[in-house]
Amino acid sequence: MLGTNAYGGGFDRSAVRPPYAAVAGWLASSSQELLDTRRRQAELFFRRIGITFAVYGDPDATERLIPFDIIPRVISAEEWAVLEEGLRQRVAAINAFCADVYGPREILAAGIIPQELVFMNPQFCLHQMGYRPAGGVWAHIAGIDLVRTGPGDFYVLEDNARTPSGVSYMLENREVMLRLVPELVTTESGEGGIRPVETYPEMLYATLRSVAPPGCRGEPTLALLTPGIHNSAYYEHSFLADKMGVELVEGTDLFVHGDILYMRTTAGPQRVDVLYRRVDDDFLDPLLFRPDSILGIPGLVRACHAGNLTVANAIGTGVADDKAIYSYMPEIIRFYTGRDPILPNVPTWRCREPEALAHVLDHLAELVVKEVDGSGGYGMLVGPQASTAELEAFRARLLANPAKFIAQPTLALSTCPTLTDAGIAPRHVDLRPYVLTGAEGITIVPGGLTRVALREGSLVVNSSQGGGTKDTWVLAGPEPGPVG
Repeated sequence: MLGTNAYGGGFDRSAVRPPYAAVAGWLASSSQELLDTRRRQAELFFRRIGITFAVYGDPDATERLIPFDIIPRVISAEEWAVLEEGLRQRVAAINAFCADVYGPREILAAGIIPQELVFMNPQFCLHQMGYRPAGGVWAHIAGIDLVRTGPGDFYVLEDNARTPSGVSYMLENREVMLRLVPELVTTESGEGGIRPVETYPEMLYATLRSVAPPGCRGEPTLALLTPGIHNSAYYEHSFLADKMGVELVEGTDLFVHGDILYMRTTAGPQRVDVLYRRVDDDFLDPLLFRPDSILGIPGLVRACHAGNLTVANAIGTGVADDKAIYSYMPEIIRFYTGRDPILPNVPTWRCREPEALAHVLDHLAELVVKEVDGSGGYGMLVGPQASTAELEAFRARLLANPAKFIAQPTLALSTCPTLTDAGIAPRHVDLRPYVLTGAEGITIVPGGLTRVALREGSLVVNSSQGGGTKDTWVLAGPEPGPVG
C-alpha cells in the first residue's frame, strides 16, 4: 500500500512505502479528471482488442470487460526474491507429488496423507497410474495464488495446477500502462526499472518445446487446444496461440491414428507433438472419460502412453490442487524437499476431521468455507459477509458432506490504492504468479496477475465474480530511499 493516509484527497508522503515512491509522485501530480480519463482510455483499449470474460450466472452480462485499475501494484526486488524462491520450492514439490501418487506412492506408504484423499479425489485419474510424462514434468504451467497480510507476510491461498488462466491479462495490463502512462513506466525508480513480463510467451513456448516426447523427430509441432469461442477464457487461448506462433485448435480439428495425434490442415494431416490443453480432464478423451464429450479427441490418452504426445498440463494434475490436498502442502514440501515451506499456507481446517468440523460449525460466521474441488470463487461462503439464511444453508451443506469442504480464517488482506468513482481508495488484492516447469528446470515471469476486489470491503477478487485487475511491477534495482 502507499500508506494508511494515502487515500481520498491526497496522502501523507511520509507514509509511502519505498517501492511506491514513483507511483506516489505520479498520483500527487495527477488530477482526478486525468485519472478518470486514463481509466476510460484503458476501457476503450480493452474493448477494441476484444478482451472479455464471462460472468457466469449474471443474466445481464454474458460477456464483459474485466475492469482494469491504472494504479499499479509494486513489489520490491527483495520481496520478489523471497517469493521466487518459495514458488520454485512449491511447484517442484507439486510435480514430485504427482509423479509419486501416480507411481511408487511413497508419500502414502509413509502415512503423510490419508490414502482416501488421493484415491477418492475426483481429480485423481486412475488411467495415469504408472505413466511418466516427458521430462518427468506433470504441471508445466502453475498459477499460485498469494495473499498478503502485512509487510513481507505472503501466504499461499491456493494452487492452480490444471489449466490456470489470466496470464493474457497480465500481459495486456502492462501493454495498456505503456500506452497510457509511458512516462511513469519508463522512469520508475530503481536501477533497471521495472522487470519485463512480455517475454512470457517465449518462455512458455520454450517450456513446451523442451518436453516434446522422446519419439519426436526434428522440430516439435505445438498446438493449443481450446473448448471454443464460447469458453470464458477464449480470448486468452487465441492470444497465447498467436503470441507463440502455434495453431489454435478444437477437438474436431484433431484425430489419433496409430497412437499419434494429428491435426487437420489444408496441406493434409500434420503430426502434433505437444498439446497445450485448456480443456478439463473429463472432456479430453471420450474413450476414457465422458463419452458425450465433443471437446476432446478419442485415443488422446493412448497417444500419451505410447510416448508420442505430451499434454500440458498432464492429465491428472488436478489431484495436486484439490483444496484438501492443499492443506497438506507443508507436509508435502517437507517430504519431497527436506525443507520447511518458504511460503506458508493459510491456516486451514479440514472439515472431514470431526474436531475441525465442530470448530468450523461453531465459528461459521467468522470463516471462509470452500469446496475442496471448487474454483473461480464459486461454491464458497464468506462468513462475515453472509446473511443468517446463507449461514444456515451452508451449515446444512457442511453437515450433509463435511469431507467436501475446508475452512480458513478471514484474513486481514493487504490493500492497494485503487481508482474508484469516489477517488483513490484501498481495495483488497491477491497475486497470481505464473510458474513454468520444463525439462530444463523452472522459470518464473517476474510479477503475475494482481486481482482486486472492486467492491468496498469485499474479499472476492475472482474475475468470474466481478473482480478487476492491476498491472504488477517487480522492481529490478534497489529501492529508493524514504520519501520525505
